[in-house]
Amino acid sequence: MGRESSTMQSIFIQRATKKSEYVVILNPPEELRRKIAVARDSFRKKYQIPNNPLAKPYLTLARFSQVEFMEERIMNRLKLIAMAHRPFLVELRDFGSYPAHTIFINVATRQPIKDLIRVIKPLQKLLTLDSEHKPYVVDEPVFTLGRRLKPWQFNQAWAEYSSRHFTARFVADSFLLLKKAEGEKSYMVAGRYDFQNLPIATVQGELFL
Repeated sequence: MGRESSTMQSIFIQRATKKSEYVVILNPPEELRRKIAVARDSFRKKYQIPNNPLAKPYLTLARFSQVEFMEERIMNRLKLIAMAHRPFLVELRDFGSYPAHTIFINVATRQPIKDLIRVIKPLQKLLTLDSEHKPYVVDEPVFTLGRRLKPWQFNQAWAEYSSRHFTARFVADSFLLLKKAEGEKSYMVAGRYDFQNLPIATVQGELFL
């Protein structure tokens, strides 16, 4: 019993101290991800922006760091949010900018995503590791082509992209939780949560199972 108790205590301490980085995302279908990746690569090559191998063509909803001991609680809350949410259409249309540093593919149907973000925001306390590692919950969801652009990059690129067109759409029927543990280079899928549009009473009932 002593050895078993010591092993369990060691596992508990490890989970209570091991940190991981997490990202909650909407993940477009593969064909659209390729289309966005092509547009992003073309932009970066033309305007001499270093490639970021970790950048993926998905919509970030929230980003945070937390100890693995909290992971199950976070997953359960995300599951309940998804169960109560309904699938929705996401339309991409043309390009936008944040003067004078960022250019992005514009999400024309932002309100459904903002509604989803609104129900994620109350989780911020649960997602907070400490005062130096607070969660980032997105206000304006976009597919970024380039950020922190130099003045010449922004001016030349926006002169071109302000009149260029881009159209695409997809149905968001779930979100993903990505995880990267300390010492790892790549994110892995930690969980997928399907939007089920269940009645609130049904979702609340899950809390007592």
